[in-house]
Amino acid sequence: MHLFSNDHNELPLSKFELMLKTNSVYFFDSNEFEEIILYYLDCGKISLAKKALQLGLNQHPTSVAIKLIQVEILVMEEKLDAAEKILLQLQMIEPSNEDIFIQYASIHSKRGDHQKAVDTLQTALLYTEDEAEILSMIGMEYLYLDDFNTARENFAKCLDVEFENYSSLYNVIYCYDMLEQHAEAIQYLKNYIDNNPYSEIAWHQLGRQYYTIENFDKALEAFDYAIIIDSNFIGAHLEKAKALEELKRYKEAIDFYHATMELDTPTSFAYLRIGKCYEKLQDQKKAIDFYNRTVNEDPLLDKGWLALTDIYMKSKQYQKALHYIKKALSIDEENVLYWHKMAELNIRLNLFEEAVKAYYKCIGLEDERLEVFIALADVLLFLGEFQEALQVLLDAHQKFSDSIEIAYRIAGINYELHQYQEALFLLEKALQLDFGYHRIAKEIFPSIFNREDVQKLIQKYNNLL
Repeated sequence: MHLFSNDHNELPLSKFELMLKTNSVYFFDSNEFEEIILYYLDCGKISLAKKALQLGLNQHPTSVAIKLIQVEILVMEEKLDAAEKILLQLQMIEPSNEDIFIQYASIHSKRGDHQKAVDTLQTALLYTEDEAEILSMIGMEYLYLDDFNTARENFAKCLDVEFENYSSLYNVIYCYDMLEQHAEAIQYLKNYIDNNPYSEIAWHQLGRQYYTIENFDKALEAFDYAIIIDSNFIGAHLEKAKALEELKRYKEAIDFYHATMELDTPTSFAYLRIGKCYEKLQDQKKAIDFYNRTVNEDPLLDKGWLALTDIYMKSKQYQKALHYIKKALSIDEENVLYWHKMAELNIRLNLFEEAVKAYYKCIGLEDERLEVFIALADVLLFLGEFQEALQVLLDAHQKFSDSIEIAYRIAGINYELHQYQEALFLLEKALQLDFGYHRIAKEIFPSIFNREDVQKLIQKYNNLL
């Protein structure tokens, strides 16, 4: 065994890795082992962390700090009973060690007992010198309990202790958002800014709150302050661009979306929004150009393909639109909106069988709105599939028993199926419900409304008006 003496000129990590390569054993003090193990944990190199842990325990079997890291790893691996057993031993040695209570709290949290985790962390507060960390952890446990008010209070206390703890600031605002207390969030941020007027994070969050309540002018003002404080703050540029879009100041919005790409690499989101702005400015060519950049940047962004679908639909280039909606569906085939567009485009292109498949897909995805059943039935009627159309309408009737659109169509289909007595009975009921709709039904079933018995029935109810 090669024992390596302490050399203060050599980094512990380099020394440790050299030891592994040479299959030798060097000596490290307990603090060095802590640094090495935590480094590997932070890097996600768990196997190396475990090797360092085992060597550390061999060389320093009584080190509480190293055993606490062992507990942390056990908790991470869900070996909670083993972790708790070690903690019981450590608590007998150092009963006021805050890290022991923190690890106990982690175990309670893992077991889903978040209130017990809170109680344990409250005990840790009695011994800690870092109140902000514990208060933040308590806040997180209350988030797990969906107690947003108490969570917010603890994150706010954390900020009282550590004013620039921006993670806690974000969490305070998150709690206000979950409670839909935007006015309170705005007031909190204003108070925070009074004490720290050069916090670009606070100004940015204030702008987002104003954006949420659709006060876009105030939002712009807040984002401007964030940008003045930090001209490289991409998030503020992006949010300002979105606010300008809402105010229909599309050219300015485009400039700020471009600014985000100058500060960092271009994103598909920025390209998409620029395309939307150009579309609003009636510049179809540039809009299409930026939509194409969107999908080139991120071919899996279905919203980019949808934007291309919509712009070609508006210009009645249905074949191109169909190509792009198929691209969107290849990414998200469970999206009902896309199947609706697929159906509509197939109808425009006289591909009625494909339209039927698309409407059935919508119903299969639990989009059971009346308009979907009516559209499907009308396509089936056009194809002469009367029996299938009738079944679709009967299914729809169970959900929409008072629908006049369904009533007239069922009557009309019964005529087509030569069920004349039943058809006349159903038509009379439909006329009683809504006489005026027969004019629309006449466009769907023109030959039926030329029948003598139908004309007599309509005349009967017309005379009653």
